[in-house]
Amino acid sequence: MRTLAHMVVEELWSFVIKLPVEEISQFVGSSPMLLFDAAQSGNLELLLILIRSYPDLIWTVDHKNQSLFHIAAINRHEKIFNRIYELGAIKDLIAMYKEKESNDNLLHLVARLPPPNRLQVVSGAALQMQREILWYKAVKEIVPRVYIKTKNKKEEVAHDLFTKEHDNLRKEGEKWMKETATACILVSTLIATVVFAAAFTLPGGNDTSGDIKTLGFPTFRKEFWFEVFIISDSVALLSSVTSIMIFLSILTSRYAEASFQTTLPTKLMLGLLALFVSIISMVLAFTATLILIRDQEPKWSLILLVYVASATALSFVVLHFQLWFDTLRSAYLSKFLFHGRKSGLYL
Repeated sequence: MRTLAHMVVEELWSFVIKLPVEEISQFVGSSPMLLFDAAQSGNLELLLILIRSYPDLIWTVDHKNQSLFHIAAINRHEKIFNRIYELGAIKDLIAMYKEKESNDNLLHLVARLPPPNRLQVVSGAALQMQREILWYKAVKEIVPRVYIKTKNKKEEVAHDLFTKEHDNLRKEGEKWMKETATACILVSTLIATVVFAAAFTLPGGNDTSGDIKTLGFPTFRKEFWFEVFIISDSVALLSSVTSIMIFLSILTSRYAEASFQTTLPTKLMLGLLALFVSIISMVLAFTATLILIRDQEPKWSLILLVYVASATALSFVVLHFQLWFDTLRSAYLSKFLFHGRKSGLYL
C-alpha cells in the first residue's frame, strides 16, 4: 500500500523529470546527498521512485566514488543491496568502483564493521558475526574475481581486513555463546537429575497387596495419567540429556570464523529446542503425578495447581522464544537474505 509520503514524493518528482535532461542532471548534481542519504538510511521506497523515473541515477557516485550500492553495503541494508541483482551486466560495472583515496573496493568496504546501530539489528554477538560473514560472502560473489586478492593503499587484502576488523566481535561471540551454553547446561542437568529420580519413585508407590502376580508393580499402572507420567518423564530425561550433549559440543567448538555461519547457530537452536521440550515434559510429568495422587481432592485445587505448573513452563518458553527464533532465522532463514528479485527497480 502506498503511503501519503510516497504519493507526495512521486508527485514532486513527476515535475522534475519533465525538465530538460541538462536541468535534471544539474539538479541531481547539485543535491546528490538526497540519494546517498536515502541509501544510508535504508529508504528503499524513495530510491525506487527516483530510479524508476530516471534510471541514470544508478550511475551516480559520491565524492569518494561510492555508488548507491556501496553505501547500502556499508550500512548493511540488504533490501537496497539486493536490487543490484536486477541490473544484469551493469552490476559488474558498478561492483568495480573503488574509493579514490584508499583504493578500497566493494569487498574491502564490507569487510569493515558497520555502524553500531546496523550491527545491533541482530541480537547476540555470535549471530551478529554470522550476519557479517553472510554479507562478506554475498559481496564476494558479485565483485570481479581479481578483487578478492587485490590490496588497497594500506596493502590489505579484503579477507585479512575482515579478520582483523571482526576479531573482537568473534571473541565476544565466543564469550556470549559459551555463557549461554553454560547456563543452559545447568538447567538441563537439574532437569535430568529430577526426572531420573522420579522414574524410581513412582507416584502411588508399588503394589504391596500380597498378590504374587502384582507384587512390586506400580499401583497406578492401569491409570491413563500414569502412562502420561511415564512417557513425559522419559521424554524429559532423553531431551535434557540431548540438550546437555549439544551444549557441551558448543563449549568444545573451535570458534573459527566459518563455525559462526551455520554450525554454532544450528547447535544453539537445537540445544534450546531440546531444553524447551525437556521443561514442558517435566511439567507434564509433574501435572500427571498431581492428578494421580490428588484424584479425590476438590477439582478447583487440581485446576489451580495445573495452571500454575503450566504457567511456569510456558513463561520460560516465552522469555526465551525470541532467542530461539533469532537463532533459527540466522541459521536457516538468512540463507535467503541475499537473492535477486523481480519487479523492483524497473516497473
